[in-house]
Amino acid sequence: MVIPKSVRAATAAIPADCYDNPAWKGLAYLARDAALYAAAIAVLLSSDHPVALLAGWALGGLAVSALFVLAHDAAHGALFRNPQLSRAVARLAFLPSLHALAAWQAGHNRVHHGHTGRRDVDFVWHPVTPEQYARLSPAARLRHRIEWSAAGSGIYYLRTVWWARMMRLAPPPRFRAAFRRDRALVVAGAFAALVALTALGVARYGTWTGGAWTVVKAGIVPWLVFTWIIGMTVYVQHIHPGIAWHAGDAWTPLRAQVDGTATWRVPGWLNFFWHNVYVHAPHHLDPRIPFYHLPRAAAALEATLGETMRPVRWRLRDYVATTRQCKLYDFERGRWETYGAHPMVRAVPSAEGELPAFHARIADRLPPDLVS
Repeated sequence: MVIPKSVRAATAAIPADCYDNPAWKGLAYLARDAALYAAAIAVLLSSDHPVALLAGWALGGLAVSALFVLAHDAAHGALFRNPQLSRAVARLAFLPSLHALAAWQAGHNRVHHGHTGRRDVDFVWHPVTPEQYARLSPAARLRHRIEWSAAGSGIYYLRTVWWARMMRLAPPPRFRAAFRRDRALVVAGAFAALVALTALGVARYGTWTGGAWTVVKAGIVPWLVFTWIIGMTVYVQHIHPGIAWHAGDAWTPLRAQVDGTATWRVPGWLNFFWHNVYVHAPHHLDPRIPFYHLPRAAAALEATLGETMRPVRWRLRDYVATTRQCKLYDFERGRWETYGAHPMVRAVPSAEGELPAFHARIADRLPPDLVS
């Protein structure tokens, strides 16, 4: 097999109809996911029974995630041909997750996609080297241990992506007006939800405490569930013993999008909400592909990129195993290490033109009982 030398050459294998994105289809998914979110809020407003709360929080977090993926596709211009419709849908679908479109496009579309897995540029789950970790204060080390644990992905996402990139980042002058507009929209939406939920809670319980509880159970908790889901999702898309980060001349656009991303096969009931977001390598190669065509695009790309594009079955215990192995990254040796600086995996192949199959990298670097 001849490995293509550029992203354009690699994506030439994708059928033209994988870019078809009729407006009715995107709007139908938007209506479906909005209905799921509304159903979750209705459940949470109607009962305080533990079963209802757990069901509402799970459905709410998943529904916010589903809307977020639609907004993500619209922000890339993949969900609709019309740019105005894309921006309008993205802003609307981002509201439950409290994301500002302009800030997301700057950080995600331009930086993360443009410099995937590139040292000191890509900010999404950027690894710390053993030398950097040794220089951290005790408090910073504790924070790193929490955020890079299986349970800490939501905390990492809140601090590093949502707060630092969505709400706090000072934009360049030419993006300042767009940032202010979209952040104001998010703040206005959050304030409107706060007022509405407080009023509903006071009306139901007859106290301001009841209003506060309604805000927590129907607004804050589903959002926090979403942040853990999206934090974990981005982690498994770009962090794994078989995924490499690169610095200097070792980084190339094609290597970044193929060698630095993962493609997973998840259970159908989860994919109902996650909209093929785990079929990630084809999306990085060409973000113009709408989510519902990503499996076909991945199958077509196998012809030029081999089994790297073939989805590998994802399991929660694989994620947990990865969080135990991938703590620090040695850029010189191209390998992940634990906090004790003991190598857990072999160096990722870096021969010129070599793009190892993702499923082969997994099988080579995980214990046998975690591979299937």
